[in-house]
Amino acid sequence: MDFKLKIWRQKNAREKGGFRTYPINDVSPEMSFLEMLDYLNKQIIESGGEPVTFEHDCREGICGSCGLFINGRPHGPMRRTTTCELHMREFTDGDTIVIEPWRSKAFPIIKDLVVDRSSFERIMHAGGFISVDTGSAPESNSLPVSKNNSDKAFDAAACIGCGACVAACKNSSAMLFAAAKIAQYALVTQGKAEAKERVDKMVRQMDAEGFGYCSNTYGCEFDCPKGISIDFIALMNREFFSSKVCRQIPGRYTRKV
Repeated sequence: MDFKLKIWRQKNAREKGGFRTYPINDVSPEMSFLEMLDYLNKQIIESGGEPVTFEHDCREGICGSCGLFINGRPHGPMRRTTTCELHMREFTDGDTIVIEPWRSKAFPIIKDLVVDRSSFERIMHAGGFISVDTGSAPESNSLPVSKNNSDKAFDAAACIGCGACVAACKNSSAMLFAAAKIAQYALVTQGKAEAKERVDKMVRQMDAEGFGYCSNTYGCEFDCPKGISIDFIALMNREFFSSKVCRQIPGRYTRKV
């Protein structure tokens, strides 16, 4: 298979970038998208050029590192598929493939296709954990969690923090990411003790990072490689409203945050 690749090249966040076109031939349809980029970089290096910088790690669809904007879609044309799980057989011989980094003020470009997603880490550091002393692992039936809640918590925890939701949103909103991380704790017993403080801190940090507001177009849910439901945003909004109400009730959530 032969392709024409239009790839965004940019030295760093301060310098102006632009597209460069690379023809690539004899691509196996069984190559993954990242293997195809490896193949391209091999050719660029052999010709004395500077290889295209892109991020990757596990190449198994579980780490969230490999996010690329491919032909106007986060992670490419296949739904519920990360870039590393995408294969070249999903394209047509002779196609022009446009490859860009995530576009968001909160995700500044480091180089070429690599962006700084440490804003997600700071949101998690703000409250995406359980710090209260829960003791050793309890007997499984001592803290009953309904099947419905446990299933929802598991679904929320499937978020890999790739940033596709931000890239898909016209306002670069991180609501789906933050909502998933809040929900995975809010739905289980161990997360109840810090629930009000957690949502307040994480939403505040999300706003401080410069992410936009939710536009309710469902683009985040559609392009999420793990199929995280937009219903979690409604749950986060309820948790956030509850935290504000509880702050006004004497004896309820009086810790300063």
